[in-house]
Amino acid sequence: MAKVLCVLYDDPKDGYPASYARDDLPVIDHYPGGQTTPTPHGTDFTPGQLLGSVSGELGLRTFLEGRGHTLVVTSDKDGAGSVFDRELVDADIVISQPFWPAYLTPERIAAAKNLKLAVTAGIGSDHVDLDAAVAHGLTVAEVTYSNSISVAEHVVMMTLALVRNYLPSHRTVLDGGWDIADCVARSYDLEGMQVGTVAAGRIGLAVLRRLAPFDVGLHYTDRHRLPAELEQELNLSWHASAAEMVPHCDVVTINAPLHPETEGLFDDKLISTMKRGAYLINTARALIVDRDAIGRALRSGQLAGYAGDVWYPQPAPADHPWRTVPHQGMTPHISGSSLSAQARYAAGTREILESWFDGTPIRDEYLIVRGGALAGTGAHSYAVNG
Repeated sequence: MAKVLCVLYDDPKDGYPASYARDDLPVIDHYPGGQTTPTPHGTDFTPGQLLGSVSGELGLRTFLEGRGHTLVVTSDKDGAGSVFDRELVDADIVISQPFWPAYLTPERIAAAKNLKLAVTAGIGSDHVDLDAAVAHGLTVAEVTYSNSISVAEHVVMMTLALVRNYLPSHRTVLDGGWDIADCVARSYDLEGMQVGTVAAGRIGLAVLRRLAPFDVGLHYTDRHRLPAELEQELNLSWHASAAEMVPHCDVVTINAPLHPETEGLFDDKLISTMKRGAYLINTARALIVDRDAIGRALRSGQLAGYAGDVWYPQPAPADHPWRTVPHQGMTPHISGSSLSAQARYAAGTREILESWFDGTPIRDEYLIVRGGALAGTGAHSYAVNG
């Protein structure tokens, strides 16, 4: 029997919800492109419930304990003597979310003698040291596409919030004011602007599709160029690199995985080549940008705004400088953890576990590492060009 260690974020401050704002969720059975949503043999939760917090348990307890396995759920993942470190020693499976990542470092992987499977409930497995996972023969899997559209919607929301100066304007209402001139002094129309995405995978392409009706110019850079017919359909301009693309853009959105080619990409040098007053949206990974370069660019006016929901480390400390820089629209890492997304990635986590325990193949698109090498989606997203 297996010991499953699941790391989830804390419950709401006022307790686990007894009711919700909506009674149901739209039924979605496939994603753009045709990939089906998760298809486990069963679930033990109601879609729309808060599943990603400790009490939600991803809806896994009944399933796992019914098969004789042990489930340990904690939010305590950082620092010496954390519950995660204590329980990891004899865990067979670790489940974690990108929003509250349990960082599987080489040292932690080496200490986890029984560990065989690491599952990301959601998308993005860079909190697992993939080189160490390969070296130790681990399988790493994630619920690909489960929250890609959720993140794309968040990108569009943040883009409009920055360009239209929404957040300071809303604050005016909360403060009892009616200061129209103050609100509109930094408010513009998105129409006619040039928008570019760094990476045009599932999230980046979804952003481009959602912004096309705003009558903007659309740009992208990706090492995997999109088909010519898709470029023509969306009137996309392809650029060979981020350095070539960003000087043309009023808005840049980062939708790339974190790997050696993207880490630290947006530094002082690259940001200096962007249009003065451009906006930068980052819902990918915090380490793709230079933390302090963002602050310098916002204070100097090189960037008119920065928004995103990814930080390093996560959770971000109270004194993280992005909390206080001007013209920012940061949120905690929530873009991919809507209640709608949770229903999909909880179901996908169960599907992966069912396959693992039953000895049947895990979907290729869910695989990041298997058999001592990058596999499936991992081979596409994390392999470094040589």
